[in-house]
Amino acid sequence: MPRSARAGPGARSVIRHDLRRTAAVRTLCYRRGDVVVVSGLPGGGKSTLIKAAVRACGDVVRIDSQDTRERWERRMPHWLPYDVYRPLVRLAHYAGLRAALRSGAAVVVHDCGTQSWVRRWLARDAVRRGRSLHLLLLDVAPEDALAGQSARGRRVSAYAFRRHLRAVRRLRAAAETGRLPRGCVSSVLLDRGAAKALRSMRFETLPASVPMAVSTHVRPAHARAFTPTVPSARAGPATHAVPPPARDDGIAEGDTRDRAEGRPGISVPRPG
Repeated sequence: MPRSARAGPGARSVIRHDLRRTAAVRTLCYRRGDVVVVSGLPGGGKSTLIKAAVRACGDVVRIDSQDTRERWERRMPHWLPYDVYRPLVRLAHYAGLRAALRSGAAVVVHDCGTQSWVRRWLARDAVRRGRSLHLLLLDVAPEDALAGQSARGRRVSAYAFRRHLRAVRRLRAAAETGRLPRGCVSSVLLDRGAAKALRSMRFETLPASVPMAVSTHVRPAHARAFTPTVPSARAGPATHAVPPPARDDGIAEGDTRDRAEGRPGISVPRPG
């Protein structure tokens, strides 16, 4: 459930949503132009989550290092090891990220977890440009991440995986306590089940006091079967049982203003 915390003296309130061990269908709503960092272990499903939940368009840019790597692999000879041109791939990835940040569009960034300087850079850039940084951490078991690496046919070394594991554990502790870089205003923790149930990530206009929000979608109520009433000889005109109106699919619970405007409901976190 959403909470807020302060990370030491003088720190600002950070909105926290721990959605692990839940399976409700949800939508994450962020402000237009904000930056979301998606982090977690290699093989944990970050790229899958971004592609499934984020619709790239003119005002939303997806930056995934895996996409950059695949573009370079298509251009390089198949016999050339990736380690040879890895520095060029990273350079191209960060150049694309810098261009996306300068464009003013909302940006969703794939983060490996070990490069803390990247998150600090993103946080400083967000503060300088007057927008906010958000963290979305995909928290999966190490064995599940290793299985994901095997499924995609590419595994990191044991040494590299241990580094990733230590980095993600530190990041998870920071997200749980609200001790995030200055400029990062929210964190969302997901496990595999919650990630699969995530419907989308949207960027839209939100109230000034709401840095981000979580919409929970309720399942539609099943309409009762139509059962006509058979008239008897003594009865008057035949009457029919009218089924109650079914709720629309995908309508979320929300406050009165959201329903009046025809928008999905917003779960607004309240600082504790």
